[in-house]
Amino acid sequence: MFELFPDQPVYEYPQLVNITYSFVWAFLLASIIAITHKLTFTGDYYPKNFFQALVLGAVVTTMVMMAIGDSLARGLGVFGAMAIIRFRTRIDDPRDVLFLFAALSTGLAIGVYGFTISFVGSVLFSLVAFLLHISPFKSFAHHNHLFFSLEDTNRLELIVKLLEQHCTEYRVITMNLTKENAMRYQYAISLKKTSSKEHLMALLRDLEGVKQIKLSSNEVTQS
Repeated sequence: MFELFPDQPVYEYPQLVNITYSFVWAFLLASIIAITHKLTFTGDYYPKNFFQALVLGAVVTTMVMMAIGDSLARGLGVFGAMAIIRFRTRIDDPRDVLFLFAALSTGLAIGVYGFTISFVGSVLFSLVAFLLHISPFKSFAHHNHLFFSLEDTNRLELIVKLLEQHCTEYRVITMNLTKENAMRYQYAISLKKTSSKEHLMALLRDLEGVKQIKLSSNEVTQS
């Protein structure tokens, strides 16, 4: 009977069986990591392409490690090939980077037939990520930035009360003085499910003294 965690190729089986078995495990364990990332995601819009990147990244890493094997020449060749490819995708959240690294590490371990390491590591990583998600250390992921200007800073209290009603979390990012001697604010906000961007913008427009209102979903956008 095929051992569940052989941690080495089972030579009494054809090579195709061993390779297929490894790819199936890479897909399953990477899927567990990707599903955990989706369940613990706290933003407004979940990037489906990142979910696919987690799963596909593990499968590709498994394939690369199997192709390299114990050959130093192959390893240098793959390293040179990867140096040609420039990955320009920017990941702002360190948590996403760790999930991607966990998926790639799973594929790497399976590629060298480290099934026990990959299984235990993937399960423990997903469990710890879920426990941190339900703990007081839950991450604050904001995908909305609110910009506005105030000539009378005493009216900021009204805006804060408005944010308390329509946001689960909010915090001030920057404050600066404009050329018109008005205060320019940038807030990172996380809207409630019952609220919408359009409704919040309309309420802000109705407030006297609030100018240059901008609501952006791009985390790296600057005012």
